[in-house]
Amino acid sequence: MFDNINIHSSVSVYEQIENQVKFAIASGRVKPGERLPTVHQLAEKFHVNVNTVAKAYRDLQVMGLLNPRRGFGVFVREDALDKCREACAKQVVGRLHEAISEAKAAGMGSREIKSVISQSYASGATPYGPVPDNISALAKSSGTSK
Repeated sequence: MFDNINIHSSVSVYEQIENQVKFAIASGRVKPGERLPTVHQLAEKFHVNVNTVAKAYRDLQVMGLLNPRRGFGVFVREDALDKCREACAKQVVGRLHEAISEAKAAGMGSREIKSVISQSYASGATPYGPVPDNISALAKSSGTSK
């Protein structure tokens, strides 16, 4: 259900967990009303502290996405889908804009940027996973094609 956690990412571990849950809800992999893994299960899966997962779950509850039920677990709220889709779209568009602006500022041309986008999309990569070698190789080419 949840893919990767990258301790070397610039995104904090608890935010990565929050994002993984939001992405799973927004994409339909996790449905409203569905029970999520326990804090302990996720902490074990990702090899992180239980408090890190608990913080992510608390934040998601405050955002109105999760509903903990004492003794039963943590469930996705019925109204979480639209909230997640909107939040994820805003987040992704903002990050893409920032990354493209950085690429332009670094002298990359539109063809190079589009190539990275196309290959990244086609790669099947997951959030916070490693950058595939064929995409990393694009950074080594120093041509600027606008």
